[in-house]
Amino acid sequence: MAPREGIENITLYDDGQHKFIFLAWEEQEEEGIVQTNQYLIIDGNEAMLLDPGGAHVFPRVLANVSEIIEPSKIKYIFFTHQDPDVTSGITLWLSIAENAKIYISALWTRFLPHFGVYDQRRVVALPDKGDKLRLSSGTELEFIPTHYLHSTGNFTLYDPRAKILFSGDLGVAVFPKGQRYVFVENFNEHVKLMEGFHKRYITSSVALKKWLSIVERKDIDIVAPQHGAIFKGENVKKLFDWFKNLKCGIDIIDEIYGR
Repeated sequence: MAPREGIENITLYDDGQHKFIFLAWEEQEEEGIVQTNQYLIIDGNEAMLLDPGGAHVFPRVLANVSEIIEPSKIKYIFFTHQDPDVTSGITLWLSIAENAKIYISALWTRFLPHFGVYDQRRVVALPDKGDKLRLSSGTELEFIPTHYLHSTGNFTLYDPRAKILFSGDLGVAVFPKGQRYVFVENFNEHVKLMEGFHKRYITSSVALKKWLSIVERKDIDIVAPQHGAIFKGENVKKLFDWFKNLKCGIDIIDEIYGR
């Protein structure tokens, strides 16, 4: 029997030296827990783990990574923001990936001791205006400011070599039980699974348009969010066009508060 889509690692880009990999989901959907996506970038003999997730998914994600590389080769762990579904496994990863440094918004470094991270020597505080990380091959990953788009200190990550944008909580969808899929096929149907989250969790269309003014200048083939399905090809443009017209957060404050 062929494996179900999503329960095995999927390589989104591979040029022999540089890879961008979607790490597989749990085989069984967990009741009451938000489904999350994790990704791994491999560049030569080093690797970066993107939003590795909470403690509850740590055994599965570690198994996914170990199928591909030795965890000791993880040199960078990037957290888009501070939420527990993104970061609560942080101390487990620091103990396994003993050579890794953490990249996270400077706004959230002071909260890391609450997750058990007291040694800041392994923490790289990303400045508000963003930064770049040069990998061994010379490829420069870009940390793009994404503030107020769910979190006050927030970044997305652009990989120019793979032409993939890791969008964190932008573009996420919440699947009904038993209806997961890896890639967006029908954009209009998929929007129905995105609307509720974006209207309530994304702060405003002003912040969204500011972020779009940066990422729309990039050459992007794939948008890979932290929840839901992955956008490829023409669906990338459809996603950005949908963002341009989205009213969310304080745009619809009366709807959220009630009158």
